[in-house]
Amino acid sequence: MLEFLITVTAGAIGFILARNFVRRRLRFVDAVHSPWAPFAAGVVAAMVAWPAALLPLFTLTTAIVFGIGTGLGTSSGARALRAQQGARRHLLP
Repeated sequence: MLEFLITVTAGAIGFILARNFVRRRLRFVDAVHSPWAPFAAGVVAAMVAWPAALLPLFTLTTAIVFGIGTGLGTSSGARALRAQQGARRHLLP
């Protein structure tokens, strides 16, 4: 049960950190809007978290879920930036 909670928490942390990073730090970077950006971010995050699978409660599944959460967070952050830019293009009365 504890391993499951750690896995879910790792996915949520990856999502939240990636979304906030994209929205705050990468808002002026055009490459984040590429369709490959979430995939690349997820793969890199999973590869970085993979050596932690040697720890007792951190499994390979946890590293993969962390990568998936990071990819989804990157996609969500880029989508939020596009929505925010679209709102700025219209003049308000």
